[in-house]
Amino acid sequence: MGGAHLEVRRFGPPPSEAPPIVFLHEGLGSARQWRDYPARVCDALGRSGLAYSRVGYGASDPVELPRPVSFMHLEAYDVLPVLLDAASIGRVDLYGHSDGASIALLFAARHPERTGAMVLEAPHVFVEEVTTRSIARIGKVYRTTNLREKLARWHDDPDGAFRGWNEVWLDPAFRSWDIRRELPGVHAPVLILQGADDEYGTWAQVDAVERGVAGSVRSVRIPVCGHAPHRDQPDRALTEAVAFLAATA
Repeated sequence: MGGAHLEVRRFGPPPSEAPPIVFLHEGLGSARQWRDYPARVCDALGRSGLAYSRVGYGASDPVELPRPVSFMHLEAYDVLPVLLDAASIGRVDLYGHSDGASIALLFAARHPERTGAMVLEAPHVFVEEVTTRSIARIGKVYRTTNLREKLARWHDDPDGAFRGWNEVWLDPAFRSWDIRRELPGVHAPVLILQGADDEYGTWAQVDAVERGVAGSVRSVRIPVCGHAPHRDQPDRALTEAVAFLAATA
């Protein structure tokens, strides 16, 4: 957006009266890293959908580093609305993972009239010590293992993708990042899928969303599951998401 090229993937049948589902990836994700999961969700519901890679990820244009501490606000306020307008999408259901779930909440608070329902996997609404410890640990993994080669399968610029995520989360200024004050603006129904073994966040994030939003919330703790329910427990995540989105359509 703003002259940047974004990688976009589309799923399901052609758009209909039902709002499309937009999938928002995590901090090291991309449109392609969702793999076949969005297609499974859309096909099960008979709905259209799309996923896009944010600037600096996947096959989208590179990002200027360092990312600002406000990068999730900027994505929700300045990029996602323009993308939806360009795709002639008005009202939308959102499926966000990790940073993508936080972006979904910010978008819903700013644009309640455009937000139908939301599925949130492992949302972040404030910074926890467990999150920064895990992000610092994976920084060492990136420097000492073949993680870069693995990320290169999904990102044209794996170094930019990794640094853009890792460095902003470890920026001392980011420790005060907190979007709980925006949550009362969220009126859309919410489903939260939280892995019981999430190494990047605790149930305190779920509690904060439940207390903060104005709409209804259903929260599901998924056992034997880390930070990405759609990868760690795809069948359970799919069942919960499809049933919720069908009921809120």
